Amino acid sequence: MAIFKLILPKMGESVSEATITKWVKTIGDSIKEDDTIAEIATDKVDSEVPSPVNGVLKEFLFEEGTIAQVGEAIALIEIDGEDSSSNQSSNSSEEEPSKEEKPVTTVEGIDFAIPGIDKFETKEDTVSSSTITEGRFYSPLVRSIAQQENVSQVELDTIIGSGSDGRVTKQDVLDYIASRGGVSVRQAQVTQTAQKSHTIGSVSKPTPIPSAPAQVVKSMNGDEIVEMDRMRRLIADHMVQSIHTSPHVFSVVEADVTNLVNWRNKVKDAYKKREGENITFTPLIIEAISKALKDFPMINVSVDGYNIIKRKHINIGMAAALPSGNLIVPVIKDADQLSLVGLSKAVNDLANRARANQLKPDDTQGGTFTFTNIGAFGNIFGMPIINQPQAAILAVGSITKKPAVIETEDGDVIAIRHMMYLTMSYDHRVIDGALGGTFLRRVGNYLEKWDKDRVI
Repeated sequence: MAIFKLILPKMGESVSEATITKWVKTIGDSIKEDDTIAEIATDKVDSEVPSPVNGVLKEFLFEEGTIAQVGEAIALIEIDGEDSSSNQSSNSSEEEPSKEEKPVTTVEGIDFAIPGIDKFETKEDTVSSSTITEGRFYSPLVRSIAQQENVSQVELDTIIGSGSDGRVTKQDVLDYIASRGGVSVRQAQVTQTAQKSHTIGSVSKPTPIPSAPAQVVKSMNGDEIVEMDRMRRLIADHMVQSIHTSPHVFSVVEADVTNLVNWRNKVKDAYKKREGENITFTPLIIEAISKALKDFPMINVSVDGYNIIKRKHINIGMAAALPSGNLIVPVIKDADQLSLVGLSKAVNDLANRARANQLKPDDTQGGTFTFTNIGAFGNIFGMPIINQPQAAILAVGSITKKPAVIETEDGDVIAIRHMMYLTMSYDHRVIDGALGGTFLRRVGNYLEKWDKDRVI
């Protein structure tokens, strides 16, 4: 019998580690090829690790809730055949430097990050860069937070750790600071990120962001305490960070999309018969957004200090609601280069894989502009929060029939039309009302002037 090492596979260019959230199989289970062994979570998406071989699961090398690096063995599977010193897997062709498995130490309290943006902390939060004081482990993340919040070493040593072997986790430090009436850790992290020094000539000027005392919320009799799951924490951190980073300003237009609605009603049955899938309003709206972004490239930007990064690619993030109630934003890359059929297939593919929890980390990266359809929930319009580090996000409401004044050769008439609100939130540091409002109106114009005779 031989031992096969199940390797944590590569999951994207910027993904170097993952948390083992659940072992689907147990020790001693018979494993077939492509059986899911573990569920994992990165700072982008949740995923699964299948087995590339048949065999019997012999050992877990990581506990649930711990972090493994890409390329590390996470489990051992006994397979038929002679023992091999190479221990190759289909996920990695590299040989282990030694047959002897080195002990692996993992770090509790993974930092939560947001799709498309960098973490507040670096990825060096591993054992190799950690420090041990008098036999007690402290990760660089914990030490960084303690330093920011003026938590002395003596105080740090008194904190009761909830992590493995009594380690002090990020949440432990957050709770300690909140209990002593200090500034919340997450606010401190946001402030630190926003206060990067920006150099003008030889003068370095930080961008100050005032911090507020941590709010203590007391539960009342009969309340139920529900702990946020991992993705909800990601969303919560992202929303707070975005509001702290960008001064939001909003614009709203109303578009007459009667031609668009009538055209889709005319072609949808033939399209489904030909392509085997539905054509929704989403790709039609994304096409209009892509055209308007080409017309107004200063909307397709990001801010880096006092520099504006003009994006070459138009990558549209598509906010998708998950069955769990959480939200994820898969990205359609180079949306302006796709045909309407290509856009429709990309939208359906990403939406289906998002609902099935089958998105890859690369599917949520690289967005330059975000679109969200709140009309799917019966809302007429809303003011979304910018998806950092982008500079704008556009929302569309439900399409409703309304009486509207129509100009004709014989004078104005009142007719029943299909109307839709478009709203956009944008970063007032780089997008003023004139630019933001004109761009939004251009998107509305593209939708209103839809060619009723268009062939798809």
